Amino acid sequence: MAKVMLIEDDRTMLSLLKILLEMEHFEVCSPSDDRLGEILAAIRQQTPDLILLDVNLRLGSGLELASQMRADPELKAARVIMTSGLDLKHECLQVGADNFLLKPYMPDELITMIKNTLGNK
Repeated sequence: MAKVMLIEDDRTMLSLLKILLEMEHFEVCSPSDDRLGEILAAIRQQTPDLILLDVNLRLGSGLELASQMRADPELKAARVIMTSGLDLKHECLQVGADNFLLKPYMPDELITMIKNTLGNK
């Protein structure tokens, strides 16, 4: 079972994504602290197979977080799908995201992208 880490500051969205992914038999985790340094520590500790990362976070930028991950030898190989309500695909891919999903998206779009990004086609 693949582990997906949700980095999303909207608690309703976080809850809905957790339910959806668990229904699809993914193990789901999320950092308990919204600060970027604490999120990086949680990624190291929980070693997710994939990270679903929102661009706009309450205490920082998902773009900055992705950039820091790619600069970190321990985290640079992590698979990352970034999401946003703005079309920031180019910016997300430029900082190292594996994929980008524009909000709002359909649940099946997300599941397909996760499986493809993980290589479970």
